[in-house]
Amino acid sequence: MQRSNFTVFMYGELTDKETTEKVRLTFENYEMNSFEILMYKKNRTPVWFFVKIAPIRNEQEKVVLFLCTFSDITAFKQPIEDDSSKGWGKFARLTRALTSSRGVLQQLQPTVHKGENVHKHSRLAEVLQLGSDILPQYKQETPKTPPHIILHYCAFKTTWDWVILILTFYTAIMVPYNVSFKTKQNNVTWLVVDSIVDVIFLVDIVLNFHTTFVGPAGEVISDPKLIRMNYLKTWFVIDLLSCLPYDVINAFENVDEGISSLFSSLKVVRLLRLGRVARKLDHYIEYGAAVLVLLVCVFGLAAHWLACIWYSIGDYEVIDEDSNLVRKDSWLYLLGETVGTPYRFNASGSGKWEGGPNKDSVYITSLYFTMTSLTSIGFGNIAPTTDGEKIFAVAMMMIGCEYKGKVILL
Repeated sequence: MQRSNFTVFMYGELTDKETTEKVRLTFENYEMNSFEILMYKKNRTPVWFFVKIAPIRNEQEKVVLFLCTFSDITAFKQPIEDDSSKGWGKFARLTRALTSSRGVLQQLQPTVHKGENVHKHSRLAEVLQLGSDILPQYKQETPKTPPHIILHYCAFKTTWDWVILILTFYTAIMVPYNVSFKTKQNNVTWLVVDSIVDVIFLVDIVLNFHTTFVGPAGEVISDPKLIRMNYLKTWFVIDLLSCLPYDVINAFENVDEGISSLFSSLKVVRLLRLGRVARKLDHYIEYGAAVLVLLVCVFGLAAHWLACIWYSIGDYEVIDEDSNLVRKDSWLYLLGETVGTPYRFNASGSGKWEGGPNKDSVYITSLYFTMTSLTSIGFGNIAPTTDGEKIFAVAMMMIGCEYKGKVILL
């Protein structure tokens, strides 16, 4: 139902506050307990429930789920006396009230399996001296899988997913920067790092062909054929395109500039991996601190992407290739004049405009502008002047307003 296991939505005006507080503490302290509590149906009909709460622990004794059992005991709470039972004895009226609700008796009847030791208590039961009425602890049963199949929730796969998550964020930062600033990875260190990232993404594809997944009915699918078919239908194509060695091809000096730009643009496909990241982050949205960190990261990543686009627009419009003239109202031209690295026309050599601010200064300035625009601060020291820059600035302000609106709603 995507709602809290406290079932607050079923509370009403007559629900006992002390009992609801005990329910909350039971969940927060990972305890086992049982309660009688008055709740309400969707049509506001009151119903008495006998609620049993038991934590489910994994092999490391960590609580991963809760088992909550609700037994309807409304019949026990209703008055025995009515018009049809006047004159009956007290025992007869009680018998009638109980037998009129066989479902209640069946729900409350304890189920004991053959060979089950009902007197086996946990340490918590011994401390609290709850005796045999204590609820049993439940544990997840590890599915039986073929030797070459990896469980999607095992420790190795969880660690591997975190590595892929970090590398995906690294890709989300570096790919737009390299595409916008047209950087060739001639630096051996960065070329080696990017090659290692490509190899890890390739290994991830191999592992995904041997990793279980959750089926539509909630079962763990470990059949190798079904795993391969599921992966081929979902993320295989995107993962394959994202792990191709674009940087290695782009590093050769004899690569044509058009082909080089094509390979740089294809690297943007790697950003589609963020869709897989979003699925993993759903587990953390219930925690306020995690949501705050997530919002800050998303805001910073969006500002970085917009800064790359802002520079691309300025770099495209600062020099008119048809007339071979520089636009002196462009923010890049004004930045070059400010930092002391202006654009100059090389009449004796290449016959083209050269100079301008360096890439580090340009990126910092672009990020500064997008941050101030998204937060609606905008000091005006960097302002859009061309039509393309103004259109982009308007779109960026709308994104900032929508983002802040969502933050306020949260």
